[in-house]
Amino acid sequence: MDDDSVGALVLSDQERALIARRSRVGLFRALAAQAFTGMLVVLGAWGIAGKDAGVSALIGAAAYFVPNALFALRLLLGYFGPKRPGSLAFFWGEFLKLLVVAGVVVLVAWQWGGWLSWLAFLLGLLGVMKGYVVLLALRRLP
Repeated sequence: MDDDSVGALVLSDQERALIARRSRVGLFRALAAQAFTGMLVVLGAWGIAGKDAGVSALIGAAAYFVPNALFALRLLLGYFGPKRPGSLAFFWGEFLKLLVVAGVVVLVAWQWGGWLSWLAFLLGLLGVMKGYVVLLALRRLP
């Protein structure tokens, strides 16, 4: 036994396909849960505090959901290419996603800070960020 084979994990094509399928399903579930929690916050803000709060919550939810959905799409497209995305691509993508979210928050504050309901905006943002809690509650995490 040589040193290169020690600790190496060898997967069959069927096992790789199963892992890739679970990853794709997990991404879709996470996005669906985030959309669900975001819409709950938007509807709650609209119902409790009115139209401006609802729009503020929608902007907050979209500020995280859109970059996250684009990142998930990028990961999904990577599964269909000849080379699978590695952990470094994931971490760079996550970094860029968070940088875009921070930029959107700054842009929103600059453009609409005067009429924006900051509480509703932040609740919309946090509602989408914590969408996986729905998956935890339903025991649907892959």
